[in-house]
Amino acid sequence: MSIPDGHRVIIVSSGAVGVGLRKMDIEQRPKHLPCIQALAAVGQCQLMGIWDSLFAHLRQPIAQILLTRNDIADRTQYINAQNTFDELLKMGVIPIVNENDTLAVSEIKFGDNDTLSAITAAMVQADYLFLLTDVDGLYTSNPRTNPDAEVIEVVDDISSLEADVSTAGSSLGTGGMSTKIVAARLATSAGVTTVITRSSRPGNISEIIDYLESSKRSLALIEGEPMAQPPLYTPPLHTRFLPSTTPMQSRSFWILHGITPHGTIYIDHGAYCAILNNASLLPAGVVAVEGHFSQQEAVRVVVVERRSASALNGDFPLNGEEPKEAGRALVNYGSAEIARIKGLRSTQIRTVLGYADSEYIALRENISFFHMSDRPSRPGTPGLDEFMVRSGAQSPVIDKVVAA
Repeated sequence: MSIPDGHRVIIVSSGAVGVGLRKMDIEQRPKHLPCIQALAAVGQCQLMGIWDSLFAHLRQPIAQILLTRNDIADRTQYINAQNTFDELLKMGVIPIVNENDTLAVSEIKFGDNDTLSAITAAMVQADYLFLLTDVDGLYTSNPRTNPDAEVIEVVDDISSLEADVSTAGSSLGTGGMSTKIVAARLATSAGVTTVITRSSRPGNISEIIDYLESSKRSLALIEGEPMAQPPLYTPPLHTRFLPSTTPMQSRSFWILHGITPHGTIYIDHGAYCAILNNASLLPAGVVAVEGHFSQQEAVRVVVVERRSASALNGDFPLNGEEPKEAGRALVNYGSAEIARIKGLRSTQIRTVLGYADSEYIALRENISFFHMSDRPSRPGTPGLDEFMVRSGAQSPVIDKVVAA
């Protein structure tokens, strides 16, 4: 796949530390963090040299972009990163993205390149995200131990797959597949079609895109009638995760996945329903607060049943189950302030605190909930007709492709 194909491509690469080890003739990866980061600095130069040499044969310019979570935690920087990607792609340049291992520590790391690629794909509003690995896709069981294992062609419900692969002894796929499923969840929630396929055949990317796009064109409706039969050729083996039919907006995605939360606020179900109906979060809807955070920092939002004041002890069992995080928010008050005004009316804020910066704990535009899927509980393998119904009958021009 190349720029002449009409695609705008971003590559998420890894391997800086490994290349640095080889360059410095060090056989074993050190455990000392400064040494690892120094090797990443050495390896990053070599890694970009490799990419530059590969693309030089195609007379294709490339650019380097190094990211950490800190780089996108600030909304202005996040938008600047989007603009930089956009300008590079307009110039016909292929950005090579990597995590900045030279400076990043655990608190500001993405954790793995699958997550980084998903966030990048959402940031640039990519059409496709390709996660390349050592197998053909997601299997019904481990293909290395079960010769009858089959590739799952289409996944429409990621939540059930996540539950399967996160348990000990899971039979689905091979090592590292769980992080790819998490990445697929992030990307598809932003409307990005996500594909897992074999890395040893990079030509799979263009073949799969050509197949999917020609399928859409063949099934495009002309005055309510199918235009032609679906393509007769078989695409390379792969697993395709269908994008959400209601993708979240850029700001919502940034709040959920671009910022590290510093604490938790517990809200009652009434407040949760009000927020879903576009209301902001009032102090009266807050049941409890946990952790230490400041004004305008991100927090987790957990929905619990309203309990009597005497029963609030930091433990909120819901029918014997642990409460689950429902979303994230940027708060107008710090944890100490919220602890004092929780459960009160907004008119009481000034009396309690001596000031009232806002009548709301968090504005609606600063609250984002994880997508509540109503999809089936099992992965499906729909035909092209069903794929068109789910993804829309229009055939968009392919704009951006992210490969990791």
